[in-house]
Amino acid sequence: MGSLLIGGGLALAMIIGCSAAPSSFHPADPLAPADFSHRAFDGILRSSVINGSVNYPAIQKDRRFIEYLAQLDRVDPSVLPVEERLAFWINAYNAFAIDGILRGETPRPYVGWYRYFKLREYGVGGVRLNLYDLEHAVLRRHFNEPRVHFAIVCASRSCPKLQSGAYDGGMIQRQLDQAAREFINDPVRNRFDRAGKVARLSRIFDWFEEDFVAAAGGVLPYVGRYVADPELARELASVPYRIEYLDYDWSLNGIPPEEVSRAGAP
Repeated sequence: MGSLLIGGGLALAMIIGCSAAPSSFHPADPLAPADFSHRAFDGILRSSVINGSVNYPAIQKDRRFIEYLAQLDRVDPSVLPVEERLAFWINAYNAFAIDGILRGETPRPYVGWYRYFKLREYGVGGVRLNLYDLEHAVLRRHFNEPRVHFAIVCASRSCPKLQSGAYDGGMIQRQLDQAAREFINDPVRNRFDRAGKVARLSRIFDWFEEDFVAAAGGVLPYVGRYVADPELARELASVPYRIEYLDYDWSLNGIPPEEVSRAGAP
């Protein structure tokens, strides 16, 4: 979600720079992995997210959310087993994306985008990082898992729908498959003109094309893995389709917070 194109297909390379992942973690008040749980975040999402629409005022008033954010800063994620670590980082991204909205930020281009993804930082395991680095330097670089693009949600309508529950290491593969199928088969986000042989796809497939090419040899073969219609899946694997990318809607994916605060903003 932390990528953005300007008119003419120019990336924001001049302002985003290189992404960097923490080399180590050092929580000031360590919490043993066995004592950490995503249960609170799961409960928040189940009560405040309906079909991807987020009730930000409800989360704003839920003390569990502040407590969950504080717990993320007490855990060293590097000691978690790999699938628990993947779930940890996806949940952290989604929680921080929510927190950014509650603090008055916006992912809308261009100044809002820069503040939201690059300037605002969050605490994980005693270190600070932003949403851009969490996505590119942590999730993309260390997990090599394109399905994360359908699981992390930057609070925009054209993003994947925020799930009504947290990701869990024991179910992560099934949850990622579900997220991929739901996103790819959503006609608001991806549409297929079989008569005209045109695939009108989310910009996510454009921004992260290299990830889908690495996984399946191309965007359309990757999409074909998850489309619900088996005939369409066969066509996408064998028939030349032209790809057109849809405009991205950066408006908020739910009910705006009642009050916002930029406390702690850079």
